[in-house]
Amino acid sequence: MTPLLTVEGVHKIYPSGTHALRGVSLAVRPGTVHGLIGANGAGKSTLIKIISGVEPPSSGGLSWKGEPAAWTDPLGALAAGLAAVHQHTPLVGSMSVLDNVFLGRRETIKWDAPARRRELQALCERIGYDLEPDQPVGDLSVGARQMVAILQSLARDPSLVLLDEPTAALSPPERDILFRSVRRLRELGVTFIYVSHFLDEILDLTDHLTVLRDGQVVVDEETRVTTEQQLVSAIVGDRLARVEENAPTSDGPPGEPLLTVQNLSSPGKFGPVSFTVRAGEVVGLAGLLGSGRTELLEAVFGADPVASGTVLIGGRTLRGRSPRRAVRAGLALVPEDRSRQGLLRDWEIWRNISLPYLRSLSWRSLVPNRERERRLAVKAVTDLRIVAGTTEMSVGELSGGNAQKVVFAKWLYGPATVFLLDEPSAGVDIGAKADIVGLIRSLAAAGKAVLMVSSEFEELRGACDRIVVIRRGQIVAQRLAAATDLHELTALASGL
Repeated sequence: MTPLLTVEGVHKIYPSGTHALRGVSLAVRPGTVHGLIGANGAGKSTLIKIISGVEPPSSGGLSWKGEPAAWTDPLGALAAGLAAVHQHTPLVGSMSVLDNVFLGRRETIKWDAPARRRELQALCERIGYDLEPDQPVGDLSVGARQMVAILQSLARDPSLVLLDEPTAALSPPERDILFRSVRRLRELGVTFIYVSHFLDEILDLTDHLTVLRDGQVVVDEETRVTTEQQLVSAIVGDRLARVEENAPTSDGPPGEPLLTVQNLSSPGKFGPVSFTVRAGEVVGLAGLLGSGRTELLEAVFGADPVASGTVLIGGRTLRGRSPRRAVRAGLALVPEDRSRQGLLRDWEIWRNISLPYLRSLSWRSLVPNRERERRLAVKAVTDLRIVAGTTEMSVGELSGGNAQKVVFAKWLYGPATVFLLDEPSAGVDIGAKADIVGLIRSLAAAGKAVLMVSSEFEELRGACDRIVVIRRGQIVAQRLAAATDLHELTALASGL
């Protein structure tokens, strides 16, 4: 049987020199669900972009139905019969389900409401999921919006549907509905590429799977002959040995609880969860995309207005949930998106660093003292080894690692006792990563409490004393960092 899609020896080298894909080859057979998995940085996202026409390969190519693929952009791929459903499909919340499903269909310029309603009903029957045509998409649940996105792709009558992390934000019942729909469509002849971090989903749903590691295919075989252990080992590779050699030793027994979370929850995101972080302790929060890890940190910081539960800082209940009150109570957040949430890129280094301390650095708490602000920035640049010609540089001119150090510096010279770190070394080079891990350990040595999120489990093993595993919004395990390994953490976070 001729494969529907063939990827042949694809390389992708970016202008920065990053070699994201190294000779990737795979074949997707008609009427199957083909799983694509790998750790962060394995090359999945790059391969998806190439298949869907977002980016061209540097070398190698694609074949579609036995012929060289002719598309050079997403519209061309869609016209050929390949529809992509991304995790954040751009639906229009103010428009109805009916209008979103047929959005962009040229033939629907001629308004024929009865015909469109009949077609929508047929699509809903095809996937076994009912939707009210006139309901605004913005009023739907996350799972229902995901189904609208799938209906939107099916309205183009594709031969291949690419599902990119489709269950990352779904509840278990919504996930079951999606699985039933995929199986039903497969029986009707629709082919899928299914991308997921959740290995239990891959083993349960797919017919064939491909594992990428460091831009290369390391496993490409039928799912039924693959064991859980082989899958985890293929994803982790030799990183386990490197982490075991560099695992931290404790700086001493932890002190009193500085952060206590009791029955904290947020509807549709996570919970209820409870845990404690003590003085002098670094606790890692290990979870995959969609596990609720970032949402949990934001709720602890008071940035989720609908979250319920109790957060105690140093034994005192945090009341009036808001980031302002959290900062005053001693909480500090280093967010995942430093450019949007952690820094003002057009501002100078010294103004970014002094921002949380303007009251204390100002004359009578009213008039900023720029000389004191600049002296603080010079101290931070020295303490954190921030590479910058002058503190007058804008943060936007710094490298990723140095910009991240500026985010840390904002909190180091104030009253913060509890640090919430969301992907603290994301997008930085290996030297900056080592500096940041050293900084995290120094915070613990100074008696602070650190709660750290990272999708790189080897980083958690290298920085933390204890690791809490979160999956689908629930804490499923806790381990001493020295008593676990990447195989176990990957299996727990993936649902194996």
